[in-house]
Amino acid sequence: MLLVVGRIGRAHGIRGEATIEVRTDDPDSRLAVGAILQTEPAKKGPLTIASGRVHNGTLLLSFAGIPDRTAVEKLRDVLLIADVDVAAESDGDDSFHISQIIGCEVYLTDGIKVGIVSDVLSSAAQDTLVVTANGIQKLIPFVDEIVPDVDITNRRIVITPPEGLL
Repeated sequence: MLLVVGRIGRAHGIRGEATIEVRTDDPDSRLAVGAILQTEPAKKGPLTIASGRVHNGTLLLSFAGIPDRTAVEKLRDVLLIADVDVAAESDGDDSFHISQIIGCEVYLTDGIKVGIVSDVLSSAAQDTLVVTANGIQKLIPFVDEIVPDVDITNRRIVITPPEGLL
């Protein structure tokens, strides 16, 4: 399955490095030196990762054939796409791919529908579900205490939000 594993951000320095918004649980292998990634839009790729490093908590990548800041700026907001075997990648019951979560219906424990997962924001601290209902987005930390039940088969997530979260 083709999955978005990152988004190219702004240029960093003058040597062709770009900041990367990581959208994968396994950046060490999916965004490794030598990896060839498809892109969206497709005409911007494929891109081969030439180097990678972390600077102040931000992943910086350079790509083969992209020599300088000017060339990197033309790639800003391009999505990086990898071919991932979702079934083989699962680490158990608590491991999900973003593509499996997006579109799931979210309910409170009493059965009241909260909305539908429209996105998952990834950060170093935790993932956050973006749940949309009636055009309003709600951010819900994707942690066991708040999201105790994820049923991928039935596309249903049950949450127990602390008072004031919603």
